[in-house]
Parts: sequence; structure tokens; C-alpha cells
Amino acid sequence: MNALAETGRVFTLAAQVARMSLTTRPQVRETVEQFWFIASVTILPAALVSIPFGAVIALQVGSLTRQLGAESFTGAASVLAIVQQASPLVTALLVAGAGGSAICADLGARTIREEMDAMEVMGISPVQRLVVPRVHAAMGVAVLLNGLVSTVGVVGGYFFNVIMQNGTPGAYLASFSALAHLPDLWVSEIKALIFGFIAGVVAANRGISAKGGPKGVGDAVNQSVVVAFLLLFFVNLVITAIYLRVVPPKGA
Repeated sequence: MNALAETGRVFTLAAQVARMSLTTRPQVRETVEQFWFIASVTILPAALVSIPFGAVIALQVGSLTRQLGAESFTGAASVLAIVQQASPLVTALLVAGAGGSAICADLGARTIREEMDAMEVMGISPVQRLVVPRVHAAMGVAVLLNGLVSTVGVVGGYFFNVIMQNGTPGAYLASFSALAHLPDLWVSEIKALIFGFIAGVVAANRGISAKGGPKGVGDAVNQSVVVAFLLLFFVNLVITAIYLRVVPPKGA
């Protein structure tokens, strides 16, 4: 029953955030401040993590294509794997792990100090004033961070394939342009946007539900990260399955 009630609270908060995003005045200053904070704690880790991700994918794909005699498709397979799957997931994990935990801790601290109750007494909606700007900031950072991770991952994959596996630069680029198309980038950005929304809502929900003093805030942060990770992987599976069904491969 607790899991069902928690799921209901998450969906209710998500609906409130979506409605208030369309019907209320945006909190520009708060959104910018939260955007800068989340970006400051995720940009460097994202760039550093994307390098080994791109390298591992390029090395593994290059090894497999050599065994199959399809080395000319190494570039396309590597770049598509990075752009469609690795980049949104790396972005989601960092936004949920670093940014989401900070959001949850901040809102949880405000909750146990009864600031949320005080805002409601004064007629101020905590969701509109505190939650919506943080969710918007998480979404914006996720979209921009996804572009950074894609770029660094593709450059890293190119370097490791061409330099370490003696691949051909022309074949790497030609295969990518032959098989990849613009919807591959769009679905990556859409994933990042949705993942940022999920990470922000889950973190905010656990933060405003924190109980039991500082220990309760710590427990809420841990729970928010775990729940967000599980939801992000599940949603990634659903979006990927729908995309592969709806968008035909290039040249098909």
C-alpha cells in the first residue's frame, strides 16, 4: 500500500508541475539560480564520464565489426549507440544523482523546518514557488548536458577507434552519415528532457515528504536517487521501443 500511495503522490506532483508550468507565472530568478547550481555540479562529471563511455563503446563495437567483417559500419554503430542510448542515460544518472539529491536535500530541510507549512499558511504554494523552478532547471540542464555528453562521447569514440584500433577516419564518418539521421538526435534530446522532468519530480516529491529530522532527510535523498534510477531505465526502455517502431531506419 505504501508503494502504491507513493506512486500516486509522484503522479499527482507531476500533474501539478505540468499544470502550473502552463498556467502560472514562471519564477525566472529561482529557475536561473537552480539551473546554474545543477549545471555547476554536473558539467565536469558528465564530461569526464562520457569519455570512457565513448571509448568503451567504440572499442567494443570496433572489435565486433572486425570479427564480422563489417569494419565500415564501426562509426555508425558507435555514434548511434552513444547518441541514442549512452548520452541520455549518462545525463539522466548525473542529473538524478547529483542534481536530484541536492534538490531533495534542500526541500527536505525546508520541510522538517516547517517552512512548507508556513508558506501554505501565508497562501503561497510550495509547489509553484519551489518545486516548479527546480524541475524546469533539471529539464534545461538535462537537455544541454545531453548535447555535451554526445559531443564528448563521439569525439572520444572517434579517437579511440581511429588511433587505437587503426580505423579509417573517412570510413568512420561516412558510415555515420549513411546510417544516422536527424530523428536519432531528436529522440536523444526528448529522452533527456523527459529524464530531467522525472528526476526533478521524484527528488521534489521525496523532499517535501521527508519526516523524522535530519536522518529522515538523508533517507529521503537515498530513496529519491534509487527510485529515479529505476524509473529512468524503465522509461528509456519504453521510449526506445516506441522510437524503433515508429521511426524507420535510414534507407529502409
